[in-house]
Amino acid sequence: MCMIQDGSSVLLMNRPDAKGFPGYIAPGGKVDFPESIVNGAIREVREETGLIVKDIVYKGLEESCEPNTGLRYMVFNYLATSFEGELLEHPPEGELLWVDREEALKLPMQDWFKRRFPLFFEEGTFELSEIWDEKTGLVLDETVKRYPAKSPQASGIVD
Repeated sequence: MCMIQDGSSVLLMNRPDAKGFPGYIAPGGKVDFPESIVNGAIREVREETGLIVKDIVYKGLEESCEPNTGLRYMVFNYLATSFEGELLEHPPEGELLWVDREEALKLPMQDWFKRRFPLFFEEGTFELSEIWDEKTGLVLDETVKRYPAKSPQASGIVD
């Protein structure tokens, strides 16, 4: 998933019920083998919006587990503030809308996305882990860990 930010606005997609996850959501989707996770995020943004994102920043990981079925979903979350191209006139996944970040949470969206939304804009990265019941759709347990941003020297990264 890749949140696209332009100043104080973010680009969201209004997915219809027929596409799954109805309501407003950031662009994203599945990774096609053998592409990397980052390249998958970039491709999904291009396919769903027409934009080519540049310099995407890893923001965090969401892991969702369903203990009754053994299902595990992992979503890698990115933020892009640099992009080129034009929005698609008829996007395949749903209507696109630039909306002020402060107003975005007033739009109809899935509860899980609404909980994750603010994490894209915090400094550092996050890890969100949840256990849910597929039959009821209820989240049984959720934890969020935040990791502060570190300078390159502090993390051992050298140019």
